[in-house]
Amino acid sequence: MGKSLLQLAKEVQKDYKDTIILAKVDGKLSELNDWEIEDQKVEFITTASTIGNETYRRSVLFLMLYAIHKTAPDIPGKNVCVQYSLSKGLFCEIKDNNHIIDEKFIAGIKAVMEDAVKADLKIDKHVMPKYEAIEAFNKFGMADKTRLFKYRRGSSVNVYELDGYMDYFYGYMAPSTGMLSVFDIFLYENGFTLQMPVRTAPDRVPAFNPPRKLFTVLKESSEWSDILDVDTVGALNDAIAAGRMNELMLVQEALQEQKIAEIARRIASDKTKKFVMIAGPSSSGKTTFSHRLSIQLMACGLKPHPIAVDNYFVEREETPLDADGNYNFEDLHAIDIELFNRQMLELLDGKRVELPTFNFKTGKKEYRGDFKQLGKDDILVIEGIHSLNDEMSKSLPMESKFKIYISALTSLNIDEHNRVATTDGRLIRRLVRDARTRGASAQHTLRMWESVRRGEEQNIFPYQEQADVMFNSALIYELSILKPFAEPILFAIGKDEPEYQEAKRLLKFLEYFLSYGTEDIPNNSILREFVGGGCFKI
Repeated sequence: MGKSLLQLAKEVQKDYKDTIILAKVDGKLSELNDWEIEDQKVEFITTASTIGNETYRRSVLFLMLYAIHKTAPDIPGKNVCVQYSLSKGLFCEIKDNNHIIDEKFIAGIKAVMEDAVKADLKIDKHVMPKYEAIEAFNKFGMADKTRLFKYRRGSSVNVYELDGYMDYFYGYMAPSTGMLSVFDIFLYENGFTLQMPVRTAPDRVPAFNPPRKLFTVLKESSEWSDILDVDTVGALNDAIAAGRMNELMLVQEALQEQKIAEIARRIASDKTKKFVMIAGPSSSGKTTFSHRLSIQLMACGLKPHPIAVDNYFVEREETPLDADGNYNFEDLHAIDIELFNRQMLELLDGKRVELPTFNFKTGKKEYRGDFKQLGKDDILVIEGIHSLNDEMSKSLPMESKFKIYISALTSLNIDEHNRVATTDGRLIRRLVRDARTRGASAQHTLRMWESVRRGEEQNIFPYQEQADVMFNSALIYELSILKPFAEPILFAIGKDEPEYQEAKRLLKFLEYFLSYGTEDIPNNSILREFVGGGCFKI
C-alpha cells in the first residue's frame, strides 16, 4: 500500500532473472505506472513472457521512431514505414529522397537511441480526445493514423510521448527507455531491419539472418497492396465505405490465381517432377490451395492426385509423446516414414499401390481399396506439415520433388507504424474455422495456439527457405470478412478465464476494421476454407 507499480517493480527486480516490464493487478494487465496501489494482488511480468516480449519490442520500435524524428525531423511520419517481420526483427523503409539511408544514417539513429537508454527517458501515456490525437498525428505527418481514426467509434485515444515525440501504438508500452538496451539495426536491401530479442533469449540480439525467398514474397505482397491502393486498415475501410469492396476482392483473387497458374506452368515444364510437396503453418489455406493448384495443373495437361500425409500416421500406440506425456502428432516420427517412402518409390516405378486411410477414431491405418498407379502425365500433390523436410521423403530423388511453402503473410498494416501480425491473421482464421467445422470454442483454440506455434517453429519454419516457390495466401480484405464471425465467439470467453486477456486483445484489434459480408467472396477463394460456402470438398 502507498507505493506505485513502478516503485514495487524496481524494489523486487533483484529477485527476477529477466526485466520486469508489465504487471497484473488483481488479474488485470497494467503498464508500470506511477499510480499508487492499495491492498491489491500484484503479479509482475518479464520480458521472458510472450506479452512481455511483445511490449519490449513495441517499446524499442517507439524508441527507434523517436530517434529517426530527432535525426531527421523533416521526414514526415508517414514516410517511415514499418513493413513486416524479418529475421526476428522488423523490416522498415524510409520513403524520402532527401536522405540517403546508409550506414552513417543508421549509426546516427542508433546513437540517439543509446543516449536515450542511458538517460532513462520517461515514456508518458496520454488519454486524449480523438480530435486532439488527430491534431498530434497531423503535426508529425502521420496521415495513415488520421485516416484510421476517422472510423474509430471511441471518443478517446491512448497516445504515447517520448521527449516531445508522440505516436500511437496498438498494445502496452514500457515505462521508460532505460530498460530498452538490447537491440540492433542492420541495413538490408532498400531499407533496414530493427533486430530485437525473442522471448526465449530476452537479454541478447539474435543473429541477423534474413530469409531471401521469404523477403521476396513479402516484397511482392507489398507491391500488390500498392496496385490495389490498400496498404493500411484505414485504406481498406475507405474502400468499403466507397463501395469498392467487390472490385478489390476480384482483383486480389485474380492476382492469386495468376500466381497459382505460374506455379503450375513451372511444374508442368519440368517432366522430372512427380511429387508436389506442400507445407505451411496452421490456417494457411493449404487444402484450398492444393485444389486450386490441381485445377491449374490439369489445365497444363497433367493429372494431379492428392495425397494427405496425415494418412501415414503411425499406429496410435507408436506415436511419440511430448514433455507433458501427451501424444505429439506434430513430431516427424508420428509419420510412418518408411511406409510413405516405400509406397512413393513404388508409384515412381509405375507400380499399382494401395494407399492407406488413417482412422482417427481407432488410431490405426486402414486399407479401403484406394489404389494409385502413375502414368506419364500423373503427378502427386502431397500436403503435410513435414513436406519440406527431406527426412520425410528421404528415399525420393531430389529432382522428382517440387516444394511449395504456403503461408498467410499479410501485407496490410494498421497504420504506418503498427503492423498486422501474420500470426494474428492466422489465429483469427483458425478461430473462425474451428468454431464452424469442429464446434470448438474460441477458448479451446486460444489454449492450443501456443502449442501449435511451437510445432511450427520446430517443424515448418526451419525448412521454408528450401522451398522451390513460396505462395502468400493472405487476402487484404479478409479481416473485414472474418470480424463478424470472430467477435461473438471471443466475447463468449469470461473474465475469469485464462484466455480472457488474449480474447480482449483480439477484440480490440478487430475494432479497427469495418465489417463486410460474405456474399461477394468467390466460391473458390482460400477464405471460403474458413467461412464456408466453398466449391471444394474439404
